[in-house]
Amino acid sequence: MSNATVVVVTSGKGGVGKTTTSAAIASALAKEGYQVCAIDFDVGLRNLDLIMGAERRVVFDLVNVVRGEATIKQALVRDKKLNNLFLLPASQTRDKDALTEEGVASVISELRHYFDWIVCDSPAGIERGATLAMRHADEAIIVSNPEVSSVRDCDRIIGLLDAKTEVAEKGGRMPKHLLITRYDSARAKTGEMLATDDVVDILSVPLIGVVPESKDVLKASNVGLPVTLADEASPAARAYMEATRRLLGENIPVTIPEEKKGFLGKIFKGRAA
Repeated sequence: MSNATVVVVTSGKGGVGKTTTSAAIASALAKEGYQVCAIDFDVGLRNLDLIMGAERRVVFDLVNVVRGEATIKQALVRDKKLNNLFLLPASQTRDKDALTEEGVASVISELRHYFDWIVCDSPAGIERGATLAMRHADEAIIVSNPEVSSVRDCDRIIGLLDAKTEVAEKGGRMPKHLLITRYDSARAKTGEMLATDDVVDILSVPLIGVVPESKDVLKASNVGLPVTLADEASPAARAYMEATRRLLGENIPVTIPEEKKGFLGKIFKGRAA
């Protein structure tokens, strides 16, 4: 067994930026020189291949591998820009029950031999796909918008991470990291959205990064590139790169994007709880 780290990117709500985050963090880890595999667990609604610019090269998918219809090596799609980044896509045609727990366990176990990091892009909600995506994870990145409904849904996900994972069943506590996306400092100041420290207080999960509301993210998705590869200088890309460095254990301050150009703001310290 290698020392691979399996990280699940999860949240209760759809549309908060999980897939964007999975692609951005997987790419950022690959840029740091690690062997990385991103897995799309969103059976029936796959999007990770689009954001990673791999949709035309998908032949086999996660369900094919779980069912023994293809090997992992046949299903993995190598990234066009980074030789050490691979995608294991979801199936667009099967239903959510096509994944079995034993099958997923076997796939993750095999991937651990080849990769340093395995990034699991979870579907939204608390259904089977989401619990399978988090089941074998070593760590979790919880993605939330700074809105009450998004934060409340994340609270339910934290409960699942503490109950339905292998780590939890063995009596351990899964390290969790909070990533706040679509943050708008002007709206936070007027009280239209929660401030970052409010979100941290409610969820009691250490903050790994704050990604500003940004057109760069959409532009990158439209050209089939993770934002960390599309425009490294953009505030969103810098926020994801910084979050990745914290994921790797660097104790750097989390910068909170303000209205002024560049990064200013409060500093949060703290390790994954």
